[in-house]
Amino acid sequence: MTILILEDGVHIVAEDVRRACRDLSIVAAPNAAEALPVCAEADVLVALAHEVSDELVRAMPKLRYICSLTAGVDHLNELPSLSKDVKITSGRGIHGPQMAELAFLYMIALSRDFRPMQANQQAHRWQRWPQRLLFGKTAVLVGIGPIAEDMASRCKAFGMQVVGVSDARQQAAGFDRMLPRAGLLEAAAIADFLILLVPLSERTRHMIDDTVLAAMKRTGILINLARGPVVDEKALVRRLQEGSIAGAGLDVFEEEPLPGSSPLWDMPNVIVTPRVGGMSDVFARQILPIVVHNLDCFSQNRLEDMMNIVR
Repeated sequence: MTILILEDGVHIVAEDVRRACRDLSIVAAPNAAEALPVCAEADVLVALAHEVSDELVRAMPKLRYICSLTAGVDHLNELPSLSKDVKITSGRGIHGPQMAELAFLYMIALSRDFRPMQANQQAHRWQRWPQRLLFGKTAVLVGIGPIAEDMASRCKAFGMQVVGVSDARQQAAGFDRMLPRAGLLEAAAIADFLILLVPLSERTRHMIDDTVLAAMKRTGILINLARGPVVDEKALVRRLQEGSIAGAGLDVFEEEPLPGSSPLWDMPNVIVTPRVGGMSDVFARQILPIVVHNLDCFSQNRLEDMMNIVR
């Protein structure tokens, strides 16, 4: 069995996989385009889901399994040449620390008006104002999985109230209360921070629409770490411009890269980050145990023992 790894040296290191899976034949390429000359004999593809091109899939007639390094695999479902018989697993379960830390970057920076502080530092201006704490505030997490559970425990460490929105869970560690998705408007109304962690589907597309945004407090802050289309971006821009919500921390957008013409870039109450929520300086170490386990299982035909099976 031959394994093709799309290796960028950050998310996966092929040599680490070789050392752990000595009985497997492993080839590596830095990206999908450069993998084309060496991909024809590969049975397995290890890659970030969004880096897999339809051209690469067409060039892999023996492909039987994609080991995605990302938690979200919606891009793979959109590839017309990918057979439904190809097994897919995800990188679900490792992103809690980095996603939670990015959420806290947004919450603290926006609550404390950190951008004006930086501007004052550059201008050598001494100006003070009351500092809004996370202590006692309510974080509403929409979508409850490993990331949300990790984030909830960290929110509790800051003395926050944590409310979850999910139809799949009625309780989870670190949560003070759980509401069904039908209670989203109620959840939005009590949120100091409305944090989105749901996968993209037809059900979640534009689930945060103008009605939900209108239900938020004027002091409320929206944080999107899910997928851009989960939020009606035009409605969000309008609400931010009107001041009906206090701000937003956005790592994902309806169009990526975010166009230079988007008003979100220049809003003083918005933090824009370039889809870095899942990234970390130790990502390759975080994902390696899942990759090794799943490659071992697949090579031994122990499919039922694989982790994070998508299909």
